Amino acid sequence: MASIPRTADAATEFRTPPVHRVVVLALDGVYPFELSIPNRVFPYVEGAYEVVSCAVTDDRTVLTNADFTITVGHGPEALESADTVIVPPYDSACISAELPEPVRAALARIRPGTRIVSICSGAFTLAAAGLLDGRPATTHWVLADQFRRMFPHIALDPDVLFVDDGDLLTSAGAASGLDVCLHLIRSDHGSAVANRVARQCVVPPWREGGQAQYIEQPVPQEGASGTAATQAWALENLRRPLSLAELAAHARTSPRTFARHFQDETGTSPGRWLIQQRVRRACHLLETTDLSVDRIAGEVGFATGASLRQHLHAVIGVSPKAYRTTFRARADAARG
Repeated sequence: MASIPRTADAATEFRTPPVHRVVVLALDGVYPFELSIPNRVFPYVEGAYEVVSCAVTDDRTVLTNADFTITVGHGPEALESADTVIVPPYDSACISAELPEPVRAALARIRPGTRIVSICSGAFTLAAAGLLDGRPATTHWVLADQFRRMFPHIALDPDVLFVDDGDLLTSAGAASGLDVCLHLIRSDHGSAVANRVARQCVVPPWREGGQAQYIEQPVPQEGASGTAATQAWALENLRRPLSLAELAAHARTSPRTFARHFQDETGTSPGRWLIQQRVRRACHLLETTDLSVDRIAGEVGFATGASLRQHLHAVIGVSPKAYRTTFRARADAARG
C-alpha cells in the first residue's frame, strides 16, 4: 500500500525544537566544581540542552587547580557549533591581561551572536579578549581591585551576583554559577522550568542578579531569632501591603532588630526582598495566565499596574506585555 504523504501541517506538528548546545571552555587552572555546574544544571531540562566541555588544545588535557589533571571530551573546534559558551573560573595565578595564543585562537572560533557567560575569574578571559569593552560586568568581589587595575575601561560592579547584558553575562564566585545557569534557563524556558530545575539541584530557585554577593554575616549570631518562618508567612500573604512593623510583629521582635537579622541572613533589606518576591510571582502569572496587568498587580501585592510595570522594568528590564509576549513565543516554539 502506498504511503500517505504528510502535509506541511503534520510535519510541523511533529517537529522538535533544536537542541541548544552549551560548550564549557576549560582553561588551565580550572576549578573542578564550577566546571561541572553546567553539566549538573542544564540536563535537568530534558531534551533542551546538550552540554559538552572543551579545551583550547587538540590533546584536550587541562590542568585543574586541584591535585589532578583532566581530559575533556572535545578540542577547540567544539566552540564553532556553540549556542552558549561558558568560561568557568581558574586559579588566580593564571590570570593575565594578555591571552595566551591558544586561548585567543580558541575564542576566535566562536560564532558572532553566540551567548557567552563567565563565572568568577572567567571574566578576566572575556575582558582580555576585548569582549567586555564598554559593557557592564562583575566578578568575585575578592578579585574586584585586580580587575579594575587591569581593565579600568570596563564598568565593573563587584556587589552583584551576576550581570546580564544580553549576549554577554558575567557572574561572581562559586554558587553564583548556579544562579546564572538558572537565570539562563529562566530566560530560555520560563520560571516554572527554572524552579523545577532548582528543586532538583536543591538550591534556591531565585536569587536576583542584583542581590549582594558578599554578606558580611551569613550566619545569624547564636541566640538570634531567625526570619525564615516570617519569610514563608510573607510569601503566603504577598497580596497584602506588608509593612516592616507587621513582619517584625510576626517574628516577635522589634522592627530594627528584625531588619538587622533579615539583612544578615539574606543579604538584602525586607523591602527589597518583598519587591523581588512580588516580581517573581508576577513573572509566573504573566507566563501561565491571561490575567490583566492590573489584576496580576493586585494578586502579588503591588498597588497598581503602573507600580508593577515600574518594578518589573527595574528588575528585568522589560514591560509586562513584552515579558508575556516573549515567553508565549518561546513556549509556542518549544511546542513546535
